[in-house]
Amino acid sequence: MEVTFLGTSSGVPTRSRNVSSVALRLTQRGEIWLFDCGEGTQHQILRSDLKTSQLKKIFVTHMHGDHIFGLMGLLASCGLGAHAENVEVYGPPGLDAYLKACMKYSQTYFPYGVHFKTVSPGVIYEDDEYIVSTEMLKHRVTAFGYRVSEKDKAGKFDVEKAKKLGIPSGPIYGKLKKGETITLDDGRTINGSQLCGPTEIGRKFVYCTDTVFCESAIALSEDADVLIHEATFAHQDAQMAFERMHSTTTMAAQVALAAQVKKLIMTHFSPRYAPGNALQLNDLLKEAQAIFPETILAHDFLSYEIPRRI
Repeated sequence: MEVTFLGTSSGVPTRSRNVSSVALRLTQRGEIWLFDCGEGTQHQILRSDLKTSQLKKIFVTHMHGDHIFGLMGLLASCGLGAHAENVEVYGPPGLDAYLKACMKYSQTYFPYGVHFKTVSPGVIYEDDEYIVSTEMLKHRVTAFGYRVSEKDKAGKFDVEKAKKLGIPSGPIYGKLKKGETITLDDGRTINGSQLCGPTEIGRKFVYCTDTVFCESAIALSEDADVLIHEATFAHQDAQMAFERMHSTTTMAAQVALAAQVKKLIMTHFSPRYAPGNALQLNDLLKEAQAIFPETILAHDFLSYEIPRRI
């Protein structure tokens, strides 16, 4: 699981930062899951090493323009030579109507499947490897945070040990690899877990933006390997943050601390902290690290490989 930031500014793009979008690359599956799609996201993808042909799912947090204005353009381009296949688009109520209106008035037709799914709190997707769940955040409009949980995997199967025990190869090995207990023809009972290495604990990715501090963000982020959380404002601008229903650096850090996450990556920064201003992003980083040391700042095209737990 690798995270690539395609936009890390809030509200409007700047010369160095585009508006919100984060790609989660599931390398073993050759898939890309996109979280938010601000204006210009497809241009950012072209500047990265991501491939739109691998795009399978898009998760939208809320209906503000800096999170959705790039969506229609990206989906349209995927139908013009990007070799996209079925793409699922998840988001709040109104997202499907918005996209269908864009299709109607621009006379755009997708030559591949685009499936709209309106989300509500709870599990919204599950397969053999991943579970995606969501919780409502606290913003000026309906907004959701997303959690992607990789399922635990059985440890590596010791083939040589199985052979020494005289276990015949075939379908039995498949059952033992899953940790099942089987009975051999000679009456011996073999517990598959004894032939497998330590269980690989699944990784957990959480994306929370836009929101002011709220308990649901903590619940969603519990024990995450990486939490991506908006930090639009510095602590001294907390009053502005409450008025606009955004987070400060200290709010993001408090969520990470309470949820006991492994790494906090802050994003969605106000342009007011650009170089040359009295307060800059390094100052925001110090504020968060004073509460939660394992904090870093996102920047456009930052890639972060989510490590496996040892």
